[in-house]
Amino acid sequence: MARRVVVALLGPVVWTPPGIDPTRWRTALAEDVVDLLATLNEVETAVAVTPGDRGLADAVVWPDMAVYEVPAPTVNAVFAALAADEGTGYDQAAVVAADAPDVPGLTLGKLLRPLTSRPVAVAPVEGTGPGLLGVAARLPAPEWLPPVDLDTAVPADVRAGAPRPGDVAVTAGWRRLRGPADLATLDPAFEGWEATRALLSGHPA
Repeated sequence: MARRVVVALLGPVVWTPPGIDPTRWRTALAEDVVDLLATLNEVETAVAVTPGDRGLADAVVWPDMAVYEVPAPTVNAVFAALAADEGTGYDQAAVVAADAPDVPGLTLGKLLRPLTSRPVAVAPVEGTGPGLLGVAARLPAPEWLPPVDLDTAVPADVRAGAPRPGDVAVTAGWRRLRGPADLATLDPAFEGWEATRALLSGHPA
């Protein structure tokens, strides 16, 4: 069976709700995504940060969860770090944004599923504006994979570098909390996102 890892990329957060401290907001989002990763089955989990954000990673990771320091908060930098870590022997990896605190685990599983027949898969962001929820690839990532910024890339950007468009699967998307319209779509009845929920309610843990 292929060894797979899902990595939360704790990159910069582009928006914070009014009245909430940006550092606490970013920490709550990261905590919820990391907590979700810890519940996934049949995959290993990790986080990736730039050196300046190592403190954030240490604050939210679970015991024994790997932390990768990368030179830039990009998908390609994470894939390179995983491929260079020969001790893990990962065959497949998914890199996901850390501002999607209520993303279902099933959505992340669907991001990895196409790698049995495709070298790369992408999950788009639902809602307005460009961006991706995540990118998955067989390791080492193919040389044709273009630089991927989760905040600005769209599936067509990734497909543009592929030898064939079919080499890049597009899977189910999900929202990221990048503005008021995204915040309004949160469902209080939906399980998870406890840290974000508490912060928004004015009662952080």
